[in-house]
Amino acid sequence: MEPVVVGRTLQLRGGGMRTKFFALAALCAALIPAIVHAQARPDVIYGDDDRLDLHQVQSPKLKAMAGSTVALFQGSGVSMDGGNATLQTSNYGDSYGLCKDEPFRDQGAGAFCSGSLVGEDLIMTAGHCVRSQSACESTKFVFGFGITDKDKGTPGSVPAGEVYSCKELVGRTEQGSGPDWALIRLDRSVVGHAPLKITRDGVPAKGTPLVVIGHPAGLPTKIAGGAYVRDADRNGYFVANLDTYGGNSGSAVFNGISGMVEGILVRGETDFTYDSANSCRRSNVCTDEGCRGEDVTNVDEVASLIPKRGPGEAFKKPDSVYMSLKGLAAHIDALP
Repeated sequence: MEPVVVGRTLQLRGGGMRTKFFALAALCAALIPAIVHAQARPDVIYGDDDRLDLHQVQSPKLKAMAGSTVALFQGSGVSMDGGNATLQTSNYGDSYGLCKDEPFRDQGAGAFCSGSLVGEDLIMTAGHCVRSQSACESTKFVFGFGITDKDKGTPGSVPAGEVYSCKELVGRTEQGSGPDWALIRLDRSVVGHAPLKITRDGVPAKGTPLVVIGHPAGLPTKIAGGAYVRDADRNGYFVANLDTYGGNSGSAVFNGISGMVEGILVRGETDFTYDSANSCRRSNVCTDEGCRGEDVTNVDEVASLIPKRGPGEAFKKPDSVYMSLKGLAAHIDALP
């Protein structure tokens, strides 16, 4: 990796399978037909698997950021029952034919894409997740699909008030190997979750530390750090080594220094490889600089349609030079 930090240009050195030492570091099935239907698929593990469930994360701000993300469910997969909304899920491991030691194998999966709240009634996601007004209207946007108590496992329902519908597909684009985004206006303003702040000052520099929050393979919310920008010189997107899968499409990708959204996870490497010796599938594993990388649409592509929420957080140099999610979380919690 190359060095350098002035303003938004980050200097770094190092690399490795998981431990990434930075001169300046920071912050920290799905229903199978639905995921397979999406053509742009971010999916692979770079280095070690950095994905964590919500109950494994102690940072209040990271949890709040996760609380402002949504799972996209097919409308047919959500049924209202009084004050609750029942979510249709299937066993992740069985659906994909995974090996017995695959992480999260026994959890339920049901989301086909991910998204984030960027306005009082605005959801940002990938363009290939919602391709038309009719597709938007058949989608439910669900807050709270995450495991906050390890003993309770995958939530089978959420309060009915955590489920929102599409009022309008405000805008979208899907340019193959270029930008890929959609902005959805919900049927009502969101209660109990704050809109996320987005970056409005350009593309993150090579080496910028990143965190992604979403629903890999349709699983309950996962937070993953230990990643950075590998290539910032692309048209409308950048390349990173995020641990993401098909259901992560539309996930918010956060700047590890500012805690603001830098982009939307849209496509990447193949999810799984086949273990012929054990007749099962395993997560595809690459080195941090290996494989094609994961493509992230620059939030600049859609920023003009998102209302400003006051001044952004100022740059703050982190105390730690070791990029782990714990270190990133401590940095984010210290932000104003």
